Amino acid sequence: MKKTLAIALALLMCFSLFAQGAGEATTEKKATKIGFVVIGSENDQGYTYNFMNGMNAAIDKLKADGYDVELSVKRDIGEDAGCVDANLALAAEGCEIIFNNSYGFEQYMQQAADEFPKVQFVSLTNCGSQVDGRDNTYNAFAAIYEGRYIAGVAAGMKLQQLIDEGKIKADQAVIGYVGAFSFAEVVSGMTAYYLGARSVCPSATMLVQFVGSWSDPTLEAEAAKALIDKGAVMISQHSDNTTPATTAQERGVFHTGYNNDMTGVAPKASLLSCRIDWTNYFYTFIANYINGVQNPSDYCGEMSRGEVVVTELNTAIAAPGTKEAMDKAAAAIADGSLHVFDTSKFTIKGAAPTNEAMYDSFAAVQGNATYDGYFHESSLQSAPYFVGQIDGITWLNAAF
Repeated sequence: MKKTLAIALALLMCFSLFAQGAGEATTEKKATKIGFVVIGSENDQGYTYNFMNGMNAAIDKLKADGYDVELSVKRDIGEDAGCVDANLALAAEGCEIIFNNSYGFEQYMQQAADEFPKVQFVSLTNCGSQVDGRDNTYNAFAAIYEGRYIAGVAAGMKLQQLIDEGKIKADQAVIGYVGAFSFAEVVSGMTAYYLGARSVCPSATMLVQFVGSWSDPTLEAEAAKALIDKGAVMISQHSDNTTPATTAQERGVFHTGYNNDMTGVAPKASLLSCRIDWTNYFYTFIANYINGVQNPSDYCGEMSRGEVVVTELNTAIAAPGTKEAMDKAAAAIADGSLHVFDTSKFTIKGAAPTNEAMYDSFAAVQGNATYDGYFHESSLQSAPYFVGQIDGITWLNAAF
């Protein structure tokens, strides 16, 4: 299976390619069809928009490097049996690699993988395919919690500016967070964001409203409004659309986004966004496949390789010194002097956090991630597994 010595040796070669690029195309031309199953469309200007930008950039780069590739996309696919049909249809079309971009797609993708064992199926933002016993399924994610922390620093700088200028009191530095679901992917990101904000604005607190959907612009706007009504002066999100940003602007508060630069739709509110840049992963996975190089069953993108990105700061509204504070934090993360989930920086129910209180019991890979003074996110598997409910963050509801 995937964990044999032969595969391990192949992975060493593959990781080298991820670090250095996939190399040049093979001299023999071969048309390779690539399939992509996506939960939304580019029109969301968020989640699927970001994925499609990465895929299109990768396809363009592959063609420029001499690879003969074609892309076929199934859009607006639900997390249900229709996902099986979409994967089967792409496989029947002759797609040799099929990527799936939503957490809830994995179980349906795996069903299709059983029907087409020679097709490579990749589940993005997921974790189960690396341990499912199939040789043709893969996972990928990125250390987005680091980007979230940096975005949180920008938010915290703005909150502290509002305090220093007397526009709000210290206990009014409230962040409102629009979350999709109350499980690890969202909890990890929102906690990292809050810790980044609190590192420069110690009085910051956060309220979280879960909407029970990855992509529902109306629910996301309603959640943002409810959070503002409860006192939030900064809105952030782990949801797919721009409506939290536009709602923040309409209500006269500030915002940081996800997946796409949202300053264009909310220039008076949105400071910046963080996102995963999937271009390198798509390019390298496809090129490796064509060149006969085994891809890793689980891959985690890194900020150091440009796979975790913070968009350009909106300096028209950002607090003075924000860029410098962000750069300082990023440099500290890079050199290992700052760990996002430093367990000396937060408590859970007033006590020092334990691995049991932070580690997701439903993670595909179980283990101890708490040692050396911090929680090691995305080290045992690429997908996040931090689920601790830390002090300072109040969940208004839950949605699993």
